[in-house]
Amino acid sequence: MRMLMALLEHGHSPRAIKERLDLEHQPSYLRDAILGGIDGCVTTFAVVASVAGAGLPGIVALALGVASLIADGFSMGVSNYQGVKSDRDAVNRARAMENRHIRQVPDGEREEVRQIFARKGFDGDILEEIVERISEDEALWVETMLREEHGLDLRGISPLKAAMWTFFAFIIVGAIPLLPFLLPSLGLQVAFMTSIAMTGVTFFGIGFAKGVIVGEKRWRSGLETLLMGGGAALIAYWIGGLFEPMVADLGVAVMS
Repeated sequence: MRMLMALLEHGHSPRAIKERLDLEHQPSYLRDAILGGIDGCVTTFAVVASVAGAGLPGIVALALGVASLIADGFSMGVSNYQGVKSDRDAVNRARAMENRHIRQVPDGEREEVRQIFARKGFDGDILEEIVERISEDEALWVETMLREEHGLDLRGISPLKAAMWTFFAFIIVGAIPLLPFLLPSLGLQVAFMTSIAMTGVTFFGIGFAKGVIVGEKRWRSGLETLLMGGGAALIAYWIGGLFEPMVADLGVAVMS
């Protein structure tokens, strides 16, 4: 994969350029998977950290973590579905509007194309030829206006697929902090420390993988993700610690 990406990045033959452009226009769900994975890991580890901070039994961390994992994963998937669908609806509304304008005021739409490409440095006969070529093809004309005038993304990401990528990444990655609590024999402290280690590796791994895929600095991306996720976990642990005296008092009251 890395070799292919490097080849596409540096290749400037007609075939390499065509492959790179075709690849860039394919729908990508990387953002949805990374978002779901990071949020799932943060969410469940925050539950684990708050339970540990409050001194509650490990089974409580497991029960609350699983409930949070499923409910929050579903909620995030639905939210992402609505967000992507809203973006697609915006594209469809803009497309209908541009189709209507091209039919009703074609001269005005040609002038918009002319001014858009004039700002890119074209002028004279070349500019007029560009306007003429674009306005000959209504589909190209509309897409040009959607991209250049409205700045819209036309890759056509599926709302359902985006939601599924987010949900499953949330569930799979978010389950990692809970795995040590499946072994009651470890005890709360050992399970919590193991969860910390596994979660830290997961945060760093997600960031590192993101850096490899999108071409960022891999170690820096990994550390940034680790720090962000760790910060959320520290906050949850601190809040859980604030409730520890209340939990202790409640335990004494129940025992008495």
